[in-house]
Amino acid sequence: MGVFDPIIELSKGLGEVLRSFLFEPTVTVQYPEEKRTVRPRFRGRHVLKRYDNGLEKCIGCSLCAAACPADAIFVEASENTDEKRFSPGQRYASTYEINMLRCIYCGFCEDACPTEAIVLGDNYELSFTDRRDAIYTKDSLLESVPSGDMLTPRKVDVGVFVRSVPEMKDPTD
Repeated sequence: MGVFDPIIELSKGLGEVLRSFLFEPTVTVQYPEEKRTVRPRFRGRHVLKRYDNGLEKCIGCSLCAAACPADAIFVEASENTDEKRFSPGQRYASTYEINMLRCIYCGFCEDACPTEAIVLGDNYELSFTDRRDAIYTKDSLLESVPSGDMLTPRKVDVGVFVRSVPEMKDPTD
C-alpha cells in the first residue's frame, strides 16, 4: 500500500458525491402533506381485520401471543353468544393489546394466526409521548366497518355461525 492510496480513494469518494450532487435531481417529499408510498412487503403498525359481514376475524386463540418472540401481545378470550356476537367462532378476543415498544415487527404474529386476523399494515407514523400511549388496544387496532349496521357486538339468529373459519370457496386454493 502506497502513501498516496488513501488520498486517491478519498478523492474517488468525494468525486462520486460531487457527481451525484451536481448532476442527479434531488427528490424531496413534503412529509406531513405528502406521504411516501411504502414497499409491498413493508411491515408497519398492526391492524385487526374484519370479515366482509363486519364480524371480527380474531377468535381469541392467542397463537399470535405465543409466537411473539418479544412477548409484546396480550390476548384474553371470552365466549360468544347469539345475543352478543363479535366473531363467527365460539370465542372472541375480549382484550387484545400490543405493546409497540416491545414489538420487533418480525411478522410471526401474522404467520401464526389461523384466520389471518392480524396483519402488519402500511402505517409508519408511530410516535408516543407517553409509555401508556404505546400500548395499542383492540379498539385502536380494529379496522373500521363500512356501515353502522355492521358493528359488533350484534344479535344473530341461533345456529348461523358454527365455524370459526369460513369454508373455502375454491378447495384448490
